[in-house]
Amino acid sequence: MESLKFDLENTELRTVNQYLHRPAAELSGKSVVISNPNGAHNIAVGLNAEVNVTIDGHAGYYAAGMNQLATVTVTGSASTGVAENMMSGVVHVKGFASNAAGATAQGGLLIIDGDAGLRCGISLKGADIVVGGSVGSFSAFMAQAGNLVVLGDAGEALGDSLYEARLFVRGNVKSLGADCEEKEMDQESRNILVDLLAKSGHSEVDPDSFKLFGSARTLYNFHVDNAGAY
Repeated sequence: MESLKFDLENTELRTVNQYLHRPAAELSGKSVVISNPNGAHNIAVGLNAEVNVTIDGHAGYYAAGMNQLATVTVTGSASTGVAENMMSGVVHVKGFASNAAGATAQGGLLIIDGDAGLRCGISLKGADIVVGGSVGSFSAFMAQAGNLVVLGDAGEALGDSLYEARLFVRGNVKSLGADCEEKEMDQESRNILVDLLAKSGHSEVDPDSFKLFGSARTLYNFHVDNAGAY
C-alpha cells in the first residue's frame, strides 16, 4: 500500500484537501497520514475514495464530514460535527468527540472510543454510531434511521422526537425525550447490536447488558391530544 505523509506545520490544509479530492482511481488503496493537525477545521472533508487517512492528533470542526468510502482515523479528539452527513465508510475517533458527532449521517460507521458531547447523532438518517463512553443531552434528537450504541450513560432527553432509529444504551439514561420509550430487545435488534459491537472492537461486551429505546410513534401525525408533547 502506497503511503504519503503531510505535515500541517509546513503544508497548507488546502493543499492536503486538494490532494484528497483527486479522482477515486488515483487514491484508492493509498494510505495518507496528516500530522500536526493542531485542531484545524475541515480536515479530510468530502472524501470519495477507498483511501485510508490518519489524522495524527486533535481535529477541529467537521473532520471527515460528508465522507464516502474512506476510512478516517483521528488519533486524538474531534471537535463539533465530526463525520457530519457521512454517506459511507468508517470514521474512528480514538479520543473525545464534541457536539453533533455524526449529525445527519446517512450511512457508514462512526466509532468514538471516548465520550461524545451534546446531540450525538442528531437527525441520524441511516448511519451507525458506537460510543465507547457516554453521550450528552439530546442525543439522537429527531433520528430517523440507523443505530446509536452507547456503552456508557446518556444525558437528558435521549431520542427526543425520534422516528425509527434504534438506540442501545448500556448505562443510565438521565431522561427520555418526547415520544421515546424503552423497547423489548427483539432478535433482529440484538443481532444488529452484536454486529456493531464486533465492528467497533467491543466484542467482549455482553449485548444483554444493553437496553433498547425507540419511537413510541405517537407524534408521527399531529393529534390535538398530544399537543403538549410537541
